[in-house]
Amino acid sequence: MTHVLTLIAAPGAGDLLAKMAEEVRGSLDAARAPYWLSPEQACDISFRPASDAALLDARGVVARIAGALPVDWAIQPVEGRRKMLLVADMDSTIIEQECLDEIAKLAGIGEPIAAITERAMRGELDFPAALRERVGLLRGFPQARLQQVLDDAITLTPGATTLTATMRSHGGRCVLVSGGFTFFTGAVARRAGFDTHFGNSFLIEDGGIAGVAEPILGKEAKLATLKGEAMGQGIGLSEAMAVGDGANDLEMLKAAGLGVAFHAKPVVAREAAARIDHGDLTSLLYLQGYRQTDFVDRF
Repeated sequence: MTHVLTLIAAPGAGDLLAKMAEEVRGSLDAARAPYWLSPEQACDISFRPASDAALLDARGVVARIAGALPVDWAIQPVEGRRKMLLVADMDSTIIEQECLDEIAKLAGIGEPIAAITERAMRGELDFPAALRERVGLLRGFPQARLQQVLDDAITLTPGATTLTATMRSHGGRCVLVSGGFTFFTGAVARRAGFDTHFGNSFLIEDGGIAGVAEPILGKEAKLATLKGEAMGQGIGLSEAMAVGDGANDLEMLKAAGLGVAFHAKPVVAREAAARIDHGDLTSLLYLQGYRQTDFVDRF
């Protein structure tokens, strides 16, 4: 078998997944019986499309059957499925929040900054310009209060530590790269089990935020980080997985061997090779063929 379809159900949708798996299998040419990665959450269906046209048809079949069901899916080649490098966005991906939005809430200007963030992540605004504008609105915010934001507002997305711990236990490298700020990326990287991290830096004057250091880490820098980390490991981009939710993640998602749009903005979900709309970050392990019994929870 040359290709594998992975189906991942939202929590509590296991019965629905089993029915969908059988329906999909019956509609694909030369498909094997479902191989269950998790008894009630995820399965693989291996198959051999006769041609590129047949592969395209298979994607259409799965999309039609999945419809509006709470099931994520992806089709990919069997060969090279297990990845040796993970490059992940931070805000709204590895963590459940947007850090600048949380600072803004504490500063009493949450709504205007959140509106700019949303437009930037949808690709409607130039990311560097939008970042400068948001940081400018936060000018004077006390540096000492950043720790309060980190302690009180920032939470890891479910599955984050399992994702990194499992990949690292199998020889993978995990890299956090963010258009956010190193004050947060450093702490989140330690908390979530990443090998290293990259982000932007605040300019500080008189103990308060005064701006953002140039050059700004945006989509080009995220792509460069992916390429540099792969080169440093002596692997090709085909052996890398990238995950993110915003428009500034799209270039690295397209370049990676598997790019995953995670609960992403529409422009990203439309163009990424795979999308996770219902599951948590352990879905990225199922996409690589890990079974639930293979998961490692501590790093």
